Amino acid sequence: MDALWDELTGQAEAIGVVRAAAAGDGLAHSWLITGPPGSGRSTLAFAFATELIARPGDLEATAAQVAARTHPDLAVLSTEAVIIKIEDVRKLVAASQFSPAVGRHRVMIIEDADRMTERTSNVLLKALEEPPERTIWILCAPSEADLLPTIRSRVRTVRLRVPSVEAVAELISRRDDVSLPEATRAAREAQAHIGMAHRLATDEQARQRRRRTMELALGIRGVAGAVQAAAELLEIAGQDAKQITEERDAEEREQALRSLGVEPGGTVPPALRAQVKALEEDQKRRATRSLRDGLDRILVDLLSLYRDILLLQLGVGLEPVNLAIYGELAEAAARATPAQTLATLDAIAEARTRIEGNVAPALALEAMLVTGIRRDAASTR
Repeated sequence: MDALWDELTGQAEAIGVVRAAAAGDGLAHSWLITGPPGSGRSTLAFAFATELIARPGDLEATAAQVAARTHPDLAVLSTEAVIIKIEDVRKLVAASQFSPAVGRHRVMIIEDADRMTERTSNVLLKALEEPPERTIWILCAPSEADLLPTIRSRVRTVRLRVPSVEAVAELISRRDDVSLPEATRAAREAQAHIGMAHRLATDEQARQRRRRTMELALGIRGVAGAVQAAAELLEIAGQDAKQITEERDAEEREQALRSLGVEPGGTVPPALRAQVKALEEDQKRRATRSLRDGLDRILVDLLSLYRDILLLQLGVGLEPVNLAIYGELAEAAARATPAQTLATLDAIAEARTRIEGNVAPALALEAMLVTGIRRDAASTR
């Protein structure tokens, strides 16, 4: 069933490794799938899980259940909060001790395993040291360095590459029914991040937010402008996060109330309010993570902007990520020196670190954008 792997573009080597393992060649009990954001870590994990679980002749039905996350031999731990909670890992470890119900293996997947604290990782470590014979663990993280050395020593690593812009564009064009030129622009501006390329190709609001981010950065002429731009970028990130989470939150609440026997618009009985409050707290944590992720997407876009400017200043003949605004890039390159552009690139990297470390986003953005002040050509000489 090759369709199982269609969403993975440019990853033939990794696919070959896991398919051979699922067939019995080099199957380990614990796996780590690494790769940059948008490379398809989770997609590979679930496709691998499907082939590990499925019995002969049962691949299509298993694939449907895995896609719906309803297969009895699949357990998944994912989070959109800042960290993975230790009690959730304990529950997963306990569930890993059961034998497969209907499939060949029982598969335990932890997405974003880099969000485990050291204490939480040590809970998982015990399960990886002595796994049941037919239990397979699959962890996903950006890199091996994001996990404890003791965890890394007990897993077999599969590394995903950054797919080419052309490969991502072909996938987006075919899957989302978008013209190839539009898909290529989206893939280039998303820097081959498949999920972001999909959003840019299919969501006009996402494209508008990205265009406004570029305009704000290129228009900074003083400290006051930097402060105003920081406030607007924070608002853009908030709008982006709201769009992603608002509809999902409403659906989750409706489903939860229905499962508790509460009619739409009805009053929640006092005995059930604790469960509803727990859901609301989870949604607040997810909103915090979503806002942080939205800010990081903005900073990654700004990295691409100033990287393009630096390439023009140095005369490097590589195609800009932001090819659609080439004229503005050339003007910005003429208003600054390469040293100034490098300082801004360093400031963006520092802002990402600060925001991840819980520094107030507005302050981190302001400090970063001040380095992007460009008044006129004369002032740079």
